[in-house]
Amino acid sequence: MKVSEVVNLLEAEVLTGEESLDMEVSAACGSDLMSDVMAYVKENVLLLTGLVSPQVVRTAEMMDIKVIAFVRGKNLPQSIIDLAKEKGIAVLRTKHPMFISCGKLYSAGMTGRGVWD
Repeated sequence: MKVSEVVNLLEAEVLTGEESLDMEVSAACGSDLMSDVMAYVKENVLLLTGLVSPQVVRTAEMMDIKVIAFVRGKNLPQSIIDLAKEKGIAVLRTKHPMFISCGKLYSAGMTGRGVWD
């Protein structure tokens, strides 16, 4: 699924990474526990989280995650957006909660296959 499709499905705002809208993501992971992300996530994954912390961007960088969607309309400090931009990570924000966001993506064909197996 292209990042632009994710933006449309989640009615998301693109905070950084407009150049990544044509990039494909093969799976999604919804987690606020970065230790779980580090333990289970594979490459080419969209990370959905409600955790507003620079650690999210650092974890995404370590795990080669190129797109982060912050759920529940979280307000992000500019420092997090700037860090993501510096690391080449697209940042989206959706008003939808985690459950609804994951459900919308799943209903559109996105899976977690390869993330949690």
